[in-house]
Amino acid sequence: MLSISDVHQDNGVDWYEEGEQRRLTFHLLLVTYGKCVYWVNEEKIILEKGDLLLIPGHISYYGKSIPTLVHTKYVINFRKTKSDCALPLLQLEEPLQRKLGCFEVVQERLRAVLMQFKERPAYFEMMAVALLTEALIFINQEQDKGAIPPEKHRRVDSMKQYISSHYRERVTKEELGDVIHTTPNYAASLFKAVTNQTISEYVHHQRMKTAVYMLTESQLMISEIADYLGYNDVSYFYRIFKRSTGRSPSDFLHERTLTE
Repeated sequence: MLSISDVHQDNGVDWYEEGEQRRLTFHLLLVTYGKCVYWVNEEKIILEKGDLLLIPGHISYYGKSIPTLVHTKYVINFRKTKSDCALPLLQLEEPLQRKLGCFEVVQERLRAVLMQFKERPAYFEMMAVALLTEALIFINQEQDKGAIPPEKHRRVDSMKQYISSHYRERVTKEELGDVIHTTPNYAASLFKAVTNQTISEYVHHQRMKTAVYMLTESQLMISEIADYLGYNDVSYFYRIFKRSTGRSPSDFLHERTLTE
């Protein structure tokens, strides 16, 4: 079992933090933009977007922003309430740093943990622990597979860049195979193995991020946003949106009305 003591999002260029933890406690952070630097066990660690750092137990650390560079990251401090927690990740005695292949799925879980603590709906602490546990399982699964070779990261990043320019369209494994000069099936299996998402899941995820922005920042109706993002069936858009965000598009329209 886990117990979350703090969750927040750092955002800026003038940041400093230090701490020494107690046994069974953990400091987890995921950099989502820019770069920052930590000193852990007197070792300098430069972190950038996609990097995860998990500092266990009683290890002293401090971190700071790099001058003139903006960075953002999610930070969660949590505690094992039982020393026999089943996840090997939480048995580590040394810090864990890695560039996550499953960055997006972990980022979404940590973002959801933060929203639970901000909005505090019924049973929010239980939901937050469940989301954090799921994120830790994804991280542990990836850790069990070993380090992802830089070449695989590079190829997947190339596919992500292509998707970021074409996510409103139908993106196929054939297209992504052409992007990284390999077979369609290998492109699809590589993408899934590294990101823990299928190509289709990743495309929907990119569309939903845009949908949230358009629902809150534009004056377009839901049907217009769905059409813009490539969904001819509005009811299908509703289902994908609810599955991705846990909320209905109408909820965001209501919030838009309240702030006008």
